[in-house]
Amino acid sequence: MGYSSLSLPAIPTLPVDRMSFMGLDFDPLDTTGLIEAANLHVRMKHPLTYVVTPNVDHMVRLDAEPQLKPLYEEAGFNVCDSRILEILARLEGKHLPAAPGADIVENLIRDHIDPSDRIVVIGGGADIIEALIRDFGFDDIAWHDPPMGMRNNPAAIDAAARFLIEKNEGYAFLCVGSPQQEMVAKRAVEMGGGRGVALCCGASLDFLTGKVERAPKWMREARLEWLHRLISQPKRLWKRYLVDGPKIFRIWMKSQKSAN
Repeated sequence: MGYSSLSLPAIPTLPVDRMSFMGLDFDPLDTTGLIEAANLHVRMKHPLTYVVTPNVDHMVRLDAEPQLKPLYEEAGFNVCDSRILEILARLEGKHLPAAPGADIVENLIRDHIDPSDRIVVIGGGADIIEALIRDFGFDDIAWHDPPMGMRNNPAAIDAAARFLIEKNEGYAFLCVGSPQQEMVAKRAVEMGGGRGVALCCGASLDFLTGKVERAPKWMREARLEWLHRLISQPKRLWKRYLVDGPKIFRIWMKSQKSAN
C-alpha cells in the first residue's frame, strides 16, 4: 500500500496492495482513491511523503537511466499517469487505473484544499502564483523559485528540499519537471522533519490556471491527450512523442520476456 513504505504508527489504510508492472510497484488507485489516501495522510499530520505519477515519458527514461528508480520506489504513493500504460497493464490482465496528475491537482484545489490553508509551490512562476490567488482565493502560498538545471545542482535540490520541510503543513506542489521534482521530494523525506504530502505534478498547475491549454475531455477519454500536446507545442514535444514515446512498446515487450 501507499503507506507501507513509511515508518508510522498504525493508521487506517485502503484495501489495495501494490502491483508490480514493468519493473515498478504501483498503487492501483484512480484519482478518487489517491485523493482519499492523501487526504487521510494530511489529516493525521503524518511525516512528509510524496506522490509520483509515472507516465510513458517517465518509464522510457527509467529504462535508459535505471539509477533513477529509487525516486519512485521510495515514494509514499506511486500511481499511473498514463492511459497507454493502463492499456498495456490490461493486456497483462492487471487493473492499473490511470490517475492523471493534472486531474489529481485540479480535484484537490477545487474541492479539497481550503483557500485559507497554506500550500507550498516549488517551481511554476509568478504568473502561476498570481492565478492561484486571483482565481482560487489562496492567501497563504509559500513559493520557492529554484534555478534552472536543478538535476545537476545538489545545492539547489537541498535548498528546495529544506524549503519544503520548513513550509509544508498539508499539500505541496512540485512543478520543476521530472526527475528534478522527484529528486527534491526524495531528498526532503531523507532529511526528515517535514509533514504532509508533496505532489510531483509537472505542468499540472499550468493546465489548471490556463497558462497551457489542456486537451478537451473527449481527447483525454480517447487516450489522445498526447496528440493535443504535440499539436500545441510541436517544437518542444516532437521528440518526446514521436521518437522517445514509441519506445514504450519495446520496453513493455522486454519486461514481458523477463517476467516469463
